[in-house]
Amino acid sequence: MAKTAYFQDAAFQRHTMGPLHPESPMRLEAISKRLELSGILKDLRQVKAVEANAHQLELAHSIHHIQYLRDVSPASGEFPIDGDTTMMPHTLEAALLAAGSATQAVDCVFGKGASWGDRGIKRAFCAVRPPGHHAEREQAMGFCYFNNVAIAALHALETCKIKRVAILDFDVHNGNGTIDIFKDDPRVMVCSSFEHPLYPYKYVSVNRDNIICTPLEAHTTSRMFRRAVERSWLHRLQTFKPELIIISAGFDAHTLDPLASLNLETDDYRWVTDMIVDVARVYSEGRIVSCLEGGYHLEALAASVEAHLTALMQ
Repeated sequence: MAKTAYFQDAAFQRHTMGPLHPESPMRLEAISKRLELSGILKDLRQVKAVEANAHQLELAHSIHHIQYLRDVSPASGEFPIDGDTTMMPHTLEAALLAAGSATQAVDCVFGKGASWGDRGIKRAFCAVRPPGHHAEREQAMGFCYFNNVAIAALHALETCKIKRVAILDFDVHNGNGTIDIFKDDPRVMVCSSFEHPLYPYKYVSVNRDNIICTPLEAHTTSRMFRRAVERSWLHRLQTFKPELIIISAGFDAHTLDPLASLNLETDDYRWVTDMIVDVARVYSEGRIVSCLEGGYHLEALAASVEAHLTALMQ
């Protein structure tokens, strides 16, 4: 069993955008309960998050964007960023901790720092809110404020003496923010599968060697998803030879999820994670950092995260 770190913080559940918003604290509650009942939680190295610092944020975002979020962060009440993304009193803290978890996870799988020395941890899962993959260099959107996986990838390139990182995004929504940040950076390969047409209605196809977009029609089945991902991702990853794999782990392509219309099953998340683990064993010494993105049917989300973690831990 691979040693796997699990990053969490109570602040992630203090962030809320209202009782009816799908990106709710109940998501992490459901995941925690499921992992406790399954017994997986006791086999994980549980780690409390720390906030990302200014330099880490500036790797992926402009100073203007970072300062804007600090300026509009309310002491009380709310500040709407867009129709479905709102700054609340605890949002900034949670967003900083989410980004910080991702950079800590990179340090963890590379054994950097005294706290990770000789622990042999090669995998990490960041159970974070808010998610990040819609956040572009200059724009918060789609429930996202800072792009957690982008910050993690750039932190790894800067501090871990590697040259190639792959970000694999199987959320039902296109990872537009991650593509926006890396479309002109050949050090990072971004593979994104997503339902089309569906929010955010951009970056459906990008003419870059390092950006692999895999649009899927509504009602795509397990078999169709697996065939599409294998066909579009696997050879490109084998050619790219990533030294670190980062996952944007969204579970909202599940057939029960209310925000989309793909028909994936829980076992598909085990399958796609197994595939990623196989690639990581060959090219990145097993190193994988996974960050929670979407997933809004609580039971399906919790079961899918369990399947994902079970595969990561092998």
